[in-house]
Amino acid sequence: MRWWHIAPVLALELELFPEDAWSAGMFWSELADAHPGGTRHYTVAVTPDGAVVGYAGLMAVGGDGDVQTIAVDGRHQGTGLGAALLTDLVREAARRGCADLLLEVRVDNTRAQRLYERFGFEPVGIRRGYYQPAGIDALVMRLDLAAVPAAPAAPADRTAPAVPAAAPEDLDEPADHPRPDVKKDTPHG
Repeated sequence: MRWWHIAPVLALELELFPEDAWSAGMFWSELADAHPGGTRHYTVAVTPDGAVVGYAGLMAVGGDGDVQTIAVDGRHQGTGLGAALLTDLVREAARRGCADLLLEVRVDNTRAQRLYERFGFEPVGIRRGYYQPAGIDALVMRLDLAAVPAAPAAPADRTAPAVPAAAPEDLDEPADHPRPDVKKDTPHG
């Protein structure tokens, strides 16, 4: 994910999570630490015409990993894209030497819970009222990365579509995405 993906990611975020959507400032803050040596890893899935249809983010600090976010456009859910994005996060957490990978998922989001369970995540607790303003509880799930093969594949019951993403070496801004004015003191919360 690069800065020019923030606007379409934010639009998808607002569509999928209207009550507790992240702000543009939160995404800017996360991307500020998504550099070599940083603690964040963010990826996007795009269609051949460049439309963002999914995104995912990881925080890795001191051997601990946490799935910050994962989302798939409703028109692409059930295609294996969520599994492909989660595979990327699991691989990156393992590459960074994380022992565990944690995540929070709404207790009423059974579809996402099933995906995480297929990857080997296990429930470890509940965070009461975690998702605001609705006050929905979060199920905390943990994956022991020592028990995961070095290069985990997406679960066999789904085939992930070939969806190109921004290449890691593509650090320059594209000509069709001029850099907007950036406010440097954007808070993460």
